[in-house]
Amino acid sequence: MPSPTEKQHTTGSARVTCMGLLLALALILSYIEVLIPFQPGIPGIKLGLANLAVVLCLFLLGWREVLLLTVTRAVLSGFLFGSLFMILYSLTGALVSALVMIFLKRTQAFHLPVISAAGGVSHNLGQLLVAVFAVDTYGVLYYAPVLIAAGLATGILIGVISSLVLPYIRNIYEKAL
Repeated sequence: MPSPTEKQHTTGSARVTCMGLLLALALILSYIEVLIPFQPGIPGIKLGLANLAVVLCLFLLGWREVLLLTVTRAVLSGFLFGSLFMILYSLTGALVSALVMIFLKRTQAFHLPVISAAGGVSHNLGQLLVAVFAVDTYGVLYYAPVLIAAGLATGILIGVISSLVLPYIRNIYEKAL
């Protein structure tokens, strides 16, 4: 039987391993998203596949890990697949999204797809605010209804996928503890 110190070490190792796997998943999904020719004709609309890893992290680990994963993913995927300007947009949207999802989960009043949908919408709104300051005009706010609808649709999709995958991943993670 492991001692309390050994159990703590195993738990810490499992958490670090889980974070590493979630970061790898997020980066792989970011790369897949770059490869998919998804061009609906409106700037800024993406599937948000990497958010799957963030949602899973929220329900497996906790808010600190979500923020760490969010920042790390946005910076690394920006350097790997984008530009410094993309990092600014991605990081702002991702942080706003993560904070909204953390808050909604803590209320315990919403199901996973709703939390994910709110994250998708808030991600797009966060990026839209960056765009307002970057181009120094409020004209980009005309995109808001389309970006809200897109964030809602992709957020629900990611939330449903997360709901289906989470029980299996949680089972594997708990066995590692």
